[in-house]
Amino acid sequence: MKLEVFEPAMCCPTGLCGPSIDPELTRIATIHYVLKQRGFDVARYNLASEPNRFVENVHVQAEIANGLETLPLTVVDGAVVKRGAYMTNEEIAELTGLPVEAFAKQDGEKPKVRITLKK
Repeated sequence: MKLEVFEPAMCCPTGLCGPSIDPELTRIATIHYVLKQRGFDVARYNLASEPNRFVENVHVQAEIANGLETLPLTVVDGAVVKRGAYMTNEEIAELTGLPVEAFAKQDGEKPKVRITLKK
């Protein structure tokens, strides 16, 4: 199985930079890390840093032809499976056969909160 996520333009490839980090992007980065560690073929493509990936994929081209509202776009084995939002932990668990707990925060772990650093 090959899982690809095509994301809107962000300041860096993961979106985990800058003064305000979106917890959703942290969740996705964690999921992709777990999947890679378990041998899954996963990739994230950022429109700003890897526009060629969007151009090379005819399904992605068709999806964004009328606008970028369908991003993020999740593609599994060449087929679009989710538009306009990231897959949930439950959807990823169902897709991969892994337990949802593999992607959830562990007991005793502090909840993740959005922080903003000001100058």
